[in-house]
Amino acid sequence: REGVAVRSGDNRVFLLDARDGARKWVYQRPMPALSIRSTGAPVFADRYLFAGFPGGKLVGLALQNGAPVWEGTVAQPKGTTELDRVADIVAAPVIDGTQICAVAFQGRVACFDMAQGGALIWSRDISSARGLVLDGRYLFVTDDDGVVYGLDRLSGGSLWKQDKLRNRSVSAPAVRGGVVVVADGEGYIHFLSREEGAFVARQKTDNTPVNVPPQLLGGAFLTQSSGGDVRAIEIQ
Repeated sequence: REGVAVRSGDNRVFLLDARDGARKWVYQRPMPALSIRSTGAPVFADRYLFAGFPGGKLVGLALQNGAPVWEGTVAQPKGTTELDRVADIVAAPVIDGTQICAVAFQGRVACFDMAQGGALIWSRDISSARGLVLDGRYLFVTDDDGVVYGLDRLSGGSLWKQDKLRNRSVSAPAVRGGVVVVADGEGYIHFLSREEGAFVARQKTDNTPVNVPPQLLGGAFLTQSSGGDVRAIEIQ
């Protein structure tokens, strides 16, 4: 890795030298009149840095000089008003091997094959500003209503859908060891079966919202509530 990638609030992407913080390059693109005030982190992959932008575009930048070398359309802005036309990639893209996937608010989930020049593999209409994760043959995503989907990562076909957390401000998923974990705005951590999406466990925190998605920490899931409750949970 050649540096530290930083995403600014105005959607510029910087690559800084890891030793002294000196700027190597900056990438900026025209922004629509209205966008979501939240940005996903850029993701390193081989000789490239991938980042999603307002307008539904996923861009691959050359690490050497920041030049855009590939652009994929995750969502197309549509509608008559500026609000209707917001189609932003807010969550960080995910990469496994040569496959890269991203999801857009008021848009789609889309996966691309970088070994085939970034060709679109599949897409389907799911709106999310939460995020997604890849695991084996699965892709898991939480939509804007709090519904968690298990999809086939090669085709986009539905494997399961868990809608019993609807309207609970559900986080992006994390996955390990056959379990998909999400947190919600009521202070609960939910554990779902990776294969079926059924609930297998639930843990209550301190009654304050868990706004940060669960993170992997060794063999455990790390969570933090807005009230300061931090815990590492292992699956037995």
